Amino acid sequence: MNEQTIQSDFLDGLTPRQIVEELDTYIIGQHNAKKAVAIALRNRTRRLRLPADIREEIAPKNILMIGPTGVGKTEIARRLAKLCKAPFLKVEATKYTEVGYVGRDVESMIRDLVAVSYNMVKAEMQERMKAAADERVEESLLDLLLPGSDADKKEAAINMLPVKSVSGDSISAEQTKQGDDAQHQPNGQLSTREKLREMLRAGKLEHTMVEVSVRKSNKMPAAEFFTGSMLEDIETGMQNLTAMLTGGSKTKKRKVSIAEARKILLEDHLDRMIDSDRVSDIARERAEQSGIIFIDEIDKIAVRGEHGGPDVSREGVQRDILPIVEGSTVNTKFGVVDTTHILFIAAGAFNLSKPSDLIPELQGRFPLRVELDSLNADDFKRILLEPKNALTKQYTELLGTEQVKIVFTEEAIDRMSFLAADVNTHAENIGARRLHTIIETVLEDLSFEADMHTGEIIEITSRYVDDRLKDIVQDQDLSRYIL
Repeated sequence: MNEQTIQSDFLDGLTPRQIVEELDTYIIGQHNAKKAVAIALRNRTRRLRLPADIREEIAPKNILMIGPTGVGKTEIARRLAKLCKAPFLKVEATKYTEVGYVGRDVESMIRDLVAVSYNMVKAEMQERMKAAADERVEESLLDLLLPGSDADKKEAAINMLPVKSVSGDSISAEQTKQGDDAQHQPNGQLSTREKLREMLRAGKLEHTMVEVSVRKSNKMPAAEFFTGSMLEDIETGMQNLTAMLTGGSKTKKRKVSIAEARKILLEDHLDRMIDSDRVSDIARERAEQSGIIFIDEIDKIAVRGEHGGPDVSREGVQRDILPIVEGSTVNTKFGVVDTTHILFIAAGAFNLSKPSDLIPELQGRFPLRVELDSLNADDFKRILLEPKNALTKQYTELLGTEQVKIVFTEEAIDRMSFLAADVNTHAENIGARRLHTIIETVLEDLSFEADMHTGEIIEITSRYVDDRLKDIVQDQDLSRYIL
């Protein structure tokens, strides 16, 4: 349970209030939703502190988010996963079909989650081992620069290199050979290898060409034309068969620069240093204990009215999702995964259906229901100004790369906020995504002609906004189409 302890220690410093504060830096409003996910996350930390017999009895309280598109449902789940460094997967409920239909089976979401967890754990291990791997890479690069052990081979290799000393003076082959012979002399001159090491560290050999052995991957492209629950088994089987037919992994020679060889060798050494079985074990456990799956558009598989027609498979998808959410075992290439303690967050607009249209058993597996509020003009104004990734900040930085400084006045922000709320009221309500279209339309001409305004300071005023949007706002049919 070492990985559980690590996860618990990391999350111990995050109280629900602090989690909400972190989410506030990116997401405006929706306090109830933030509060619900913060409590769910904290309860996972509390559970890991309990004795094993009690810990296994406590299941996560899955959350159902209800609200129109563009109000922050997906962003809350995504930021939450980044905050707790947990394996996170976002899926669309509509991409799955029940067993027997063409499409992906619901168990594939668990396999995808474990794959995300594996890559996460592998990256963490590689980061911890990078210093040791760098030392091995340096020795490997020196071996490539000085192939063989006899003096003739070393001299031939050195004659091919555009070698300069650290001081900038040229080093002849004879001088380097003398240096090699003098490595044991009292004056302490460096050997050829040590001189090359010094130059390598100084970055003087980055463009020198060397020949490296690169392992060829036997992995074949995913067989997307196969569908059903056995897709991964088929793909794995094909890879194993290919390996048998080709005699396992092979290597090929490539002539590359030292800079590129360093990357190739680093990846190779890290792969050799990491125990893939241990990574698989940790990844599987982390997915089971800390994994989060966000199921978007769950309202699209809710059955409305009479059965039949295009709805025939929707209830089947719900029935297939049910055992995954309740807790079952799923076979993956990293081992068998128990889904009992994976946190599921489902979301949907439910504008054409109701949560009660889901099958009762599935409803019961999402005991926490959070209704997200529609956004108004004040919310849009805050979205434009407050988050770390606010749109106004993004466009200011983008145009800043062209040496064009744009300044948004408060009146311009108010006007864009009002127009976003107004168009959402009269047309389709797409939430904060409306701001993307409005600000892009406002800055379209400036973005196109940015090179003609280099060095200028351009103020975006309310009148500037109206001039760019007046035709669209006045023509309601056109505003529906464009905004």
